[in-house]
Amino acid sequence: MKNVHYRKSSGPNQRMLRVGELVRHALAQLFARNAIDDDDLVGITITVPEVRMSPDLRVATAYVMPLGGEKAQETVAALNRHQRFIRGQIAPELDLKFAPEIRFLVDETFEQFGRIDALLRSDRVQQDLKPDDEDDPTS
Repeated sequence: MKNVHYRKSSGPNQRMLRVGELVRHALAQLFARNAIDDDDLVGITITVPEVRMSPDLRVATAYVMPLGGEKAQETVAALNRHQRFIRGQIAPELDLKFAPEIRFLVDETFEQFGRIDALLRSDRVQQDLKPDDEDDPTS
C-alpha cells in the first residue's frame, strides 16, 4: 500500500482561474451589448473585475460594479433577477460540460482601496513618515 499525501488547496487551481476568466470576458461582452432588458440597468455601464469559480466549476461568483459606483445594490439585484437569461446567453461561449450558475455580488475592492488610501494620507500616518530631526546626525 502506497503512502498517499493529499495536499490541501490554499486557493483556486489553474482551471478555476481559467474558467473564471472565460466567464468574466463573456459577461463583459454581454453587458457591453446591453442585452439585458431591465429598467434598473438602462444607461449603466457595468464592469466585471473578477469572477471566482467553485472547485466543481458549477457556480460562478461575479463581482461587478457600475461605472461610478452609483446604484451598485440595485444593479446587482437586477443582474441576479436575470441569472437564468444571462447563463443562457454566455453558455455557448464557454464550451463547458455544464454552464455555471452565476451569482452577482458588489465588488468592494475600490471601496477598500479608498479606505486604505485615506488611512495612508491621514495626519497620524504622515507624522510617522516624516524624518526625525533628533536622530539625524547631520543637523
